Amino acid sequence: MSENRRGSLCSLWILLCSLVSLVWLFEAPEGSPLAFATKMSKEESIERAKSLLPKADAVFFDVDSTVVTTEGIDLIGKCFGIMKEISELTHKAMNGNVKFQDAMAQRLQLIADHGMTKDSLEKCVKTEGKPKWSPGVQDVVKMLHKQGTDVYLVSGGFQNMLKPLALELHIPQKMIYANEILFDENGQYAGFDRNAPTSASGGKPAVLKMMQKKHKYKTMIMFGDGATDMDARTHGPASAFIGYGGVQVREKIKEGADWFITSFQEILDILPKGTDL
Repeated sequence: MSENRRGSLCSLWILLCSLVSLVWLFEAPEGSPLAFATKMSKEESIERAKSLLPKADAVFFDVDSTVVTTEGIDLIGKCFGIMKEISELTHKAMNGNVKFQDAMAQRLQLIADHGMTKDSLEKCVKTEGKPKWSPGVQDVVKMLHKQGTDVYLVSGGFQNMLKPLALELHIPQKMIYANEILFDENGQYAGFDRNAPTSASGGKPAVLKMMQKKHKYKTMIMFGDGATDMDARTHGPASAFIGYGGVQVREKIKEGADWFITSFQEILDILPKGTDL
């Protein structure tokens, strides 16, 4: 092959690759990892998230430090006198510094070693389970329901603490995805349900994928304050991730979120109201 012909083919190949890259830059499917990786300014990212929210098919909320200002497992730790130790482990898990399932097992075993049984946990939930809502979140859920958006609670927390919250938010029990603490016939701690998708790293993306497949959702949005929530965007089908820092600002989340908010009033300001619905 002549040098001229070889050079022409090489130039053609480079041109073809460039065209393919340009097509994907502008046409990558919304929510795909490639689309997420596409560089855009923070302002463009925020405006995109704002435009998606009013037309979302489904919105998924983390619960601890997002819907409520507390961390459920920390409150359980408080009941058994080890809130500080549990809280430190929680922060490590939320910042993505340890595998979620490992942190879960470690925290629950520590609580069990300090006296957690089925009966004592039920008593704890009654005394510490009263919700401390993040300001404005109840109104956000109400407005989302009014515009016809399905709302889910997807949490690394526990079913027994989430069900009362869902009841007040008018979210059906079937739209709660959380973990379950197990006890034996004598009421002694026996681990947690490892079959629940939220019991392991990657659980939240898995839940969104299941719901997308089941309901054919086109636009799904995830709210949350931690690394496991952002996973629903970076490793899952969420079209946008809205990070919440009203309780705890985590730098990784602030940097990685499509839109980072510190108040749910920011969401209420862009949702349709009254006769606009």
